[in-house]
Amino acid sequence: MGIVNCTPDSFSDGGLHLDTGPAIRHGLELLEAGAAIVDVGGESTRPGANPVPAPEEIRRVVPVIQGLRTCHPTALISVDTSKAEVAEAALAAGADLVNDVTAASDPEMLGVVAAASAGIVLMHMRGTPRTMQSDTVYTHVVAEVHGHLHERATAAMEAGIPPDAVWLDPGIGFGKDDPGNLALLAALPDLAALGHPVVVGPSRKSFIGRLTGAEVGDRLPGTLAALVPALDCPRAVVRVHDVAEVARFLTVATAIREATA
Repeated sequence: MGIVNCTPDSFSDGGLHLDTGPAIRHGLELLEAGAAIVDVGGESTRPGANPVPAPEEIRRVVPVIQGLRTCHPTALISVDTSKAEVAEAALAAGADLVNDVTAASDPEMLGVVAAASAGIVLMHMRGTPRTMQSDTVYTHVVAEVHGHLHERATAAMEAGIPPDAVWLDPGIGFGKDDPGNLALLAALPDLAALGHPVVVGPSRKSFIGRLTGAEVGDRLPGTLAALVPALDCPRAVVRVHDVAEVARFLTVATAIREATA
């Protein structure tokens, strides 16, 4: 899953693809580089980010989704939003999937996704992007995160979304401290054992910088290391900025796993 942030304030690439034309070109470049899915977002979810009104979010993402769909009719496109209003507009514009960092906290979200016969990524986050890093203490982080995602997956299926269209994301960096992030990455195969595809998004995250001392633009090696647990998940999607490099890494790593199986 390649990232297209149509935002002025995302932590890694804010402002680079705020205009529709550059955003579409970037999405097409990600597909050419090996992305299976392009994830288009119009609201930053970095720690401390301010919310964006739904009309502005729609203004940012819908033309990009329409452009990508016109240029690449068979591409898988997701919209990164937690608002049912934005999701409905994006799905009507050609998106296939909603990537929701709040695990469908909007009471209308699951119905919108089900009505469109679309899929949804349910991610765990404590609080909001503005507040999430103020409370990162858990008694048992893996059990609590996995339990919450299991509950939300059940709600999604009860709303009419098929199990294979419900994807689970532990929310690396969203309301977790560094030990929590590492524990959730190590337990990724356990999350996959719940029976749904899993999504993991450690790309360029702050915990990599704290572990290695690397600045945001130099965190590719740490990102690749954080993706290793996904190799043990039969239906894993990795959400990354550096698509070409990650695609090559996964090709070689998967070939080695298959050779030793």
